Amino acid sequence: MRQDNLSPSPGARKARKRVGRGNGSGHGTYSGRGSGGQKSRAGYKMRPGFEGGQLPLIKRLPRKRGFTNIFRTEYSVVNLSSLNAFESGAEVTLETMAATGLIKSLRQPVKILARGDLSHPLTVRATKFSAAARAKIEAAGGTVEEVAHAAKAR
Repeated sequence: MRQDNLSPSPGARKARKRVGRGNGSGHGTYSGRGSGGQKSRAGYKMRPGFEGGQLPLIKRLPRKRGFTNIFRTEYSVVNLSSLNAFESGAEVTLETMAATGLIKSLRQPVKILARGDLSHPLTVRATKFSAAARAKIEAAGGTVEEVAHAAKAR
């Protein structure tokens, strides 16, 4: 048997405690509400978070805006116009792009975008290509190869 299982015997009655019915009752004068003030009055209600006029905590904190997608893949972006630096027929790989300074490091996957035009054929190897970039490279007589990113392969 537990305390939360206890209930009055069938037929038992207990009157509720009537407070504020004179000082002789043991619960007169303040009737368990402390002395004076808004909280001691009948019908007292205060909205949640009210701090007596002080700027409430909820307003003191900065608002959280948006969210950060922890699964987002950050790409190093290379535009087609910058691939004109390579000679005609050259093989453009992640390593050669890093060596020429088109990308900062090989840690991030590389995506080729279609800004600008390609004036000569190239063999381009990168992690991803935009559809327009793929079309422009092939229109210039070049070939496109998607390679897996080293960090992804691990």
